[in-house]
Amino acid sequence: QDTIESRYERPVDQIFAAAKEVLKFNGTLYGENTITKTLEAKVNTTTVWVRVDEVDPKVSRVLVQARAKGGSGDIATASEIDKQIALRLK
Repeated sequence: QDTIESRYERPVDQIFAAAKEVLKFNGTLYGENTITKTLEAKVNTTTVWVRVDEVDPKVSRVLVQARAKGGSGDIATASEIDKQIALRLK
């Protein structure tokens, strides 16, 4: 288990911007794809991926995936990043 999924009644662009700020704050953002709305960052030694997509016109979905250096899932980091994105949207 390495992925946390959340849904928000917010536009994709707003969530994408919040996720970008959170990843920059916690580590080093080194991958950004504005077409597929994905971000890739290094938080400590963990690689974190965030994907934002639209479920329906009013609801957007955020997937936060975290993998430790050896490739094992890091659910604690994924959960922390997800929580910070939610707080940034409030």
